[in-house]
Formats: sequence, C-alpha cells, structure tokens
Amino acid sequence: MVSASKILEDESLLSRLDRLFIKLERIFALLSGLAVFSLMFLAVYSVTGRKFFNSPLAGYVDWIEQIMPLIAVMGISWVQREGGHIRMDLLVGRLKGRALWAAELISVLLILLLMVCLVYGSWSHFGRSFDFSSPMWSRDSSIDIGLPIWPAKLLVPIAFSTICLRLLLQVWAYGCAFVRNSETPVAVPLKLEIAEQAAAEAEQLQGRD
Repeated sequence: MVSASKILEDESLLSRLDRLFIKLERIFALLSGLAVFSLMFLAVYSVTGRKFFNSPLAGYVDWIEQIMPLIAVMGISWVQREGGHIRMDLLVGRLKGRALWAAELISVLLILLLMVCLVYGSWSHFGRSFDFSSPMWSRDSSIDIGLPIWPAKLLVPIAFSTICLRLLLQVWAYGCAFVRNSETPVAVPLKLEIAEQAAAEAEQLQGRD
C-alpha cells in the first residue's frame, strides 16, 4: 500500500536527524508486526492443542496481555512520521503557506503536550508495578500463570517517549517552515496530490512484476 504522504530529505541537520531516528522507529514497528504474528501463532497453537490433544496453551490470556502493548503502541511514532494517524483535514487541507504550517505546528504542540502527560502517567504506572525486592521484580502478576506485568507496562512509556522525540522534530520542522514560508519542508509528511499518489501506486505495482 502506498502512503498518502511524502517526506522530503536534504542535507540539513533536521533531515539527518529524521533519517537517523526513522531507523529506531522502523525497529519498533517491526517488533509490533512480529507481535501480531506471534499472537496468530499462539492462537493456532492453543486451538490446535485444545482440538487434538485436549491441552490448550497454558496462560493464553496472560500472554496476550504481555503482547498487546507491543501491538498497540510500539508503532505509533513511525505512523506519526508517515502521517498515517487519523486526522480531520476539512479545514487544514484548505490552508496554504504560513497558515498551513501554523495550524500544523499548533496541532503538533498540542499532541506533544498530551504525550508528555501520558509519559508521566505511564511511567508512574510502571513504577507502581516494578520492585527490585519482589519476586521477578514485580509487585503484580497475571492471574493465570503469574507472569510479571512490569515489562508490558514499561513498553508504554518507551513508546510514548519515542513519539515525543518525533513530535519535537516535527515542531522544529513546522517552525522552520513557518518562519521561512517554505513550500517544501523536510522531515514532515506532505500530502500527495492525486496524480502523484497514482504514479507511486503504478510504480509499486510495476516493481512486483
């Protein structure tokens, strides 16, 4: 599937940081994809064991609880970089020039404020679960097979901190675009025209032949 946005690059410090940071985001997105695959594998293993051996996977729900943060949050920074999150473009899509960059800058700042609060809250939630003096370093565990829950809770502030760094890069990019009244800022998703998206889809299909 072709993205509906494009990210321009140049040799500026901002663009170099963007290209460096996307490597980490892709690793997290890959982990999220592998978590989805592992969830399907666990489901097949559990159903097969119950059907043919009368022995389903022990702690199936517990393992899902551990995997779910990987699926839910580890890819959000990569999606933000690609401009893939749900957004309302009825107004912003009609803006041009500085008005557009100002609107994007304000929205990214608001998202950043929210994510900083979520980092604080999720880290506190992790702190209430983690304890070096407790068995398996955990004050709480899953109900069935007693898996420690703190590793799953730790993933949330890590993922949220990652998107905070991405949002800081986008604040920098949109701020520069506003000041310079740039038409082609780097390190932010730019909406593809219909013709550009069609050409990208055609090129992708040709590459599969």
